[in-house]
Amino acid sequence: MGKFWESVGGKLAERWAAVSVPALVFWLGGLLAWTRARGGPHAWEASADWLGRQPGGAQAVVLLALLCAVGASGVVIDRLTRPMLALLEGYWPAPLRPVRRQLTERVRRKARAAGDEFQTLAGPVHDGSATPEQRARYTRVDRRLRRLPTGPRLLPTRLGNVLRAAETRPIDKYGLDAVVVWPHLWLLLPDAPRSELAAARRSLDASVGACVWGILFTAFTPWTLWALPIGLAVALAATFVWAPAKAEVFADLLEASFDLHRGALYTQLRWPLPDNPADERIKGRRITTYLMRGLDGASPTFTGGEPPAAVGPGSGATGTSPPPPASTTPPPSP
Repeated sequence: MGKFWESVGGKLAERWAAVSVPALVFWLGGLLAWTRARGGPHAWEASADWLGRQPGGAQAVVLLALLCAVGASGVVIDRLTRPMLALLEGYWPAPLRPVRRQLTERVRRKARAAGDEFQTLAGPVHDGSATPEQRARYTRVDRRLRRLPTGPRLLPTRLGNVLRAAETRPIDKYGLDAVVVWPHLWLLLPDAPRSELAAARRSLDASVGACVWGILFTAFTPWTLWALPIGLAVALAATFVWAPAKAEVFADLLEASFDLHRGALYTQLRWPLPDNPADERIKGRRITTYLMRGLDGASPTFTGGEPPAAVGPGSGATGTSPPPPASTTPPPSP
């Protein structure tokens, strides 16, 4: 048992904990529900006594099997995070399209009303005649509009609109399609913003995973009725509070990455830098096409010399980092 606990205290335990802490909480809750249904802790005393009579090697095998089972359930839920995130964003199957259209139209009406209110308040705020209440309202409406995509890109959920706004703002401002350009820009980010983005994406995924765990926790309702309100409360909190809040952090970092480091993309591709915002939108759209399917012809003329050499990690300069090891978190998708 000493060897076993020594191995648990190492890196393996840290990696297991990163994936399995939510799973462990889930199964402990299920154990409490089962224990309550069986009349109390004496329901598993026989199993505990049996385990205590086994030799150390057998105890280690049983405990390791339990830890592997908990870890495996954590990995399964982790794989379900991406499809669940798509559902929470509002990418629903065909039978739900009428509901999606109705909810999207509701969001569109609210966005139109917020835009009209913003225009009404903008005049007094800009000329200095606005009251404190008008200024506070102007700030709230401006913040709300910033979390909505423009044009026909609206989605039926708050989470979806927050992420869609972050994905589409680079093409509105710079002509760069985030879905196409992001893998290339990710390779040029310095270590600090890359770490912040990866951490923000992990937090978002953990919030979405909490929604899945909450839904699954309701399966313990036949053993105890309190599993239903607890599971639903966790799922609803994750859907409407935790995940949107984490998505806003990730969206801000994603947009900031384009704002601050898009010049590295031009430099690394040897494209001439744009002269003004209008020129940047044109060149940004051409870069998007260039990265997606290539370009023919003699335009643009590449800047002279070879692309700048990659910089080492931690230097703070913009450039490509050395190839990351296999364990490094992949670029968070926009």
